[in-house]
Amino acid sequence: MTHQLNEELEKVLADGDFYFESLGEGRFRSSWHSQGAWNPHEQHMGPASGILAYALENFEPREDMRIARISYEIHGLIHAGEFEITTRMVRPGRTIELIEAEMTAKGRTSIVARAWRVITADTNEVAGIEDRSIPGPETCAVQAISEQWPGGYIKSIEMRANEQLRPGRGFAWLRTPYALVDTNDASDMSSLVGMIDTANGVVPRVNPSEGTWIYPNVDLQIYMYRRPVGKWLGLEVQQSFGTDGIGLTSTVLHDATGPFGRAEQILTVRSR
Repeated sequence: MTHQLNEELEKVLADGDFYFESLGEGRFRSSWHSQGAWNPHEQHMGPASGILAYALENFEPREDMRIARISYEIHGLIHAGEFEITTRMVRPGRTIELIEAEMTAKGRTSIVARAWRVITADTNEVAGIEDRSIPGPETCAVQAISEQWPGGYIKSIEMRANEQLRPGRGFAWLRTPYALVDTNDASDMSSLVGMIDTANGVVPRVNPSEGTWIYPNVDLQIYMYRRPVGKWLGLEVQQSFGTDGIGLTSTVLHDATGPFGRAEQILTVRSR
């Protein structure tokens, strides 16, 4: 069965040291490195959110603005293989703009992402950040996350964490050797956004290898009070499961220079 599955996927997936192959005119093809953890035929939301951020960032860009928030709504299975992204202006403006990117595959919407683009200015005089820095990746040990979670995306990343990591709370650092797009023109922001969804698997309250519960997220909300830089993404995560089938993963986001924003994911918690 596994051999047949691999042969099936080889027919539709791109092959290379990247998450996505650009086919031109808003069309892309996912690679093995984008494969999801819950279903082998789907893309992981991590790289998928990264390629949508890439599309948003390159849609009618303005030098005096940057993306401050991206809201992702997951409409269903994110099919592996070929897909299309269409972008549009929802609300134009002089100081704020709302833009949208929609991913479609096999005739159905997979994800809709909306981003607020905000005008930038020099605010050094009043700047202040309350989120505290976390110990850097050089202080943390490599974690074998692919032994806990399946899928090509999980195999593609390096994760480091300290001994305080536990179910429900902790922090970890991630990086990847793979380019977001084979054109090698993705910004640090888009590339780092492409790993943020991993937060839901960093401190799982239930070990996914036990096969008893699943808890996929139905959305991803990202807020950035500073533009992220570099190759390392730090995730300071806490995960809560309610009593009626709904959970929440909340994350403070870091790069190598310090905290830069926050992320939230609503979960649907179900027994298998």
